[in-house]
Amino acid sequence: MHHTGLEVYANASALCQAAANRLMELAEDAITDQGEFHIALAGGSTPRMLYSLLALPPYKEGINWQQFHVYFGDERCVAPDHDDSNFKMASDTLLSHVPIPETHIHRIPAELDDHDAAAQRYAETLTHHVPCTYKLPMFDLILLGIGTDGHIASLFPDTPALDEVNRLTTAVYVEQFDSWRVSLTYPVINNASHIIIFASGEAKADVLRSVLGEQAGESSTLLPVHRLQPRADLTWFVDADAAKYIRHAA
Repeated sequence: MHHTGLEVYANASALCQAAANRLMELAEDAITDQGEFHIALAGGSTPRMLYSLLALPPYKEGINWQQFHVYFGDERCVAPDHDDSNFKMASDTLLSHVPIPETHIHRIPAELDDHDAAAQRYAETLTHHVPCTYKLPMFDLILLGIGTDGHIASLFPDTPALDEVNRLTTAVYVEQFDSWRVSLTYPVINNASHIIIFASGEAKADVLRSVLGEQAGESSTLLPVHRLQPRADLTWFVDADAAKYIRHAA
């Protein structure tokens, strides 16, 4: 797996500050170039902290929110007002606080009883709204968390979603949570102009060692994150606790 950058910060707060600055720069560049910025959001505790920060000065006033188009990397199959919903989390922390036009917020219709139909409908949304390059939607930025099991978006170990290469989105049943999700697939994630993966806290130290450490790639276990093959730019934003086993992060 290519990784173009690793940025290590003292703690999650410093990490989010740096990520907010990077997001603001990437948005400015995209809006200057093409008049709009297409971003896929992630769920999780570090993204939640990032979104809360973006809803405050200087980002609230300093970012051209009118030109944002917001999407989601994955979603749990619950109603949009359910506490497990990534959309609800993003809405509560960021989207309801900044002037993004409602028509620019594209949530996954994951509350549909037919999970495949939900995934298919979201694929159509992507095809319709996200600029296309190499015959695939090309996001300006995709934000991802990483699980202790190496999952990204809702691409979990030992699920058929890992091998989905012909569709933009897929429904996935995650056995350990007994829950259905809808996720972007590798072809879409890999096609983004920029990918940022967040990892904070000691719980992520082992998985980061297996992906970025000295012996990375020597393990016989291929994690979902190992399957990322970004066409462009991937940066890891991690804190010191998560990076404790990575030598050049000291």
